[in-house]
Amino acid sequence: MKALNVVSCAYRATSEEQDDTIVWLAGTLRNGGADVELLLRGNSVNYCVAAQRSVPVEIGASVQRNPPDPAGDLTRFIAKGGRVYVIAEDLAARGIIAPDLIPDVQLLGRGALPALYERYDRVWSW
Repeated sequence: MKALNVVSCAYRATSEEQDDTIVWLAGTLRNGGADVELLLRGNSVNYCVAAQRSVPVEIGASVQRNPPDPAGDLTRFIAKGGRVYVIAEDLAARGIIAPDLIPDVQLLGRGALPALYERYDRVWSW
């Protein structure tokens, strides 16, 4: 089974879990041998910006010492053979340009989505 995870909501649980839950799930499934890939749309396209850095969150005396690293998570996902697609119009709406992105993400226009979806047995939208 070939599955596409469509991520629209950005920074979901990143303060508590240090990772986007769906990017983590896709990486874990891929590490286990599943044929899964990612499509980022909406605010989640921010994950592909290479130069972003998160700082640890401090709440009183408690410090979350492992801040999220979505660009690093995606880079590792791609290095393991996963594909990461990004909606070009969503990047443009946020002022993000191609040179700012991590290497090897694949830009798609919204018009290309039906053909992309047809290549997968399952499309999971989060």
